[in-house]
Amino acid sequence: MSVRLAVLGATGRMGGRVAESAGPEVTLVGGIASAARGSDDAAGYPRIVTLAGAGSLLEEADVVLDVSSPAALETFLRDHGRALRGRALVTGTTGVGEEIARVLDELAGDVAVVRAANFAIGVALLRRLARDLARRLDPAEWDVEIAELHHGAKEDAPSGTALALGRAVAEARGTPFEEVRRDGRSGRTGPRSAGEIGMHALRGGTAAGEHRVAFLGPHERIALVHAAEDRALFARGALRACRWVAGRPPGLYSMEDVLGLDEPADGT
Repeated sequence: MSVRLAVLGATGRMGGRVAESAGPEVTLVGGIASAARGSDDAAGYPRIVTLAGAGSLLEEADVVLDVSSPAALETFLRDHGRALRGRALVTGTTGVGEEIARVLDELAGDVAVVRAANFAIGVALLRRLARDLARRLDPAEWDVEIAELHHGAKEDAPSGTALALGRAVAEARGTPFEEVRRDGRSGRTGPRSAGEIGMHALRGGTAAGEHRVAFLGPHERIALVHAAEDRALFARGALRACRWVAGRPPGLYSMEDVLGLDEPADGT
């Protein structure tokens, strides 16, 4: 059965890719953006409504996909959070504050919510691999540096994906991320602290996204790298999450849940 999908942030980069990538398993009921558009100018959607007029669109949807901005997501949750009951939410907006994160956590008590800093399948695997290595390598001997590269128009830094990778490493080591996080270096910084997780953001050009997690040990190094070559891969991952979460019980899910990474590879 086709999943009926409404998209918040329909006229953005990701919103356009979602419209292009939606296959027969997904029915686009419409988009939500800053300005309404008719079917002739709706960027691949049957129609686009404003946040104020999103109520009627939500009645037609099984799942809402959020690929908007922190401000738009905050307004949507404030005005339409109750309308999500009986539906599901998939959100990929990064750079959100603690208040929005708290609202999403509370919403997951009544609604199935997939929250992902990155919809790429490879990034979910990268996070799992980084966590596994961090558990096995002694932090007193192995340093960790995380670097990410994005296009020059990206507004938040480090990226949400880089932060998620940092949290995965810190969690695996049993340390609070904010206590060991170190954003960039400049001047006479002194010797590197044991257990520190370095975070570095590069911006420029049209790079879709690249993330590198480096484990630097005595006389050897391990590097995990994911490079996105086309933003369509994010849209495909988001649509996969939307298909997976439709009809799920309330709860807060991740892309690792969507991909079944906690299940045996042979499905047994």
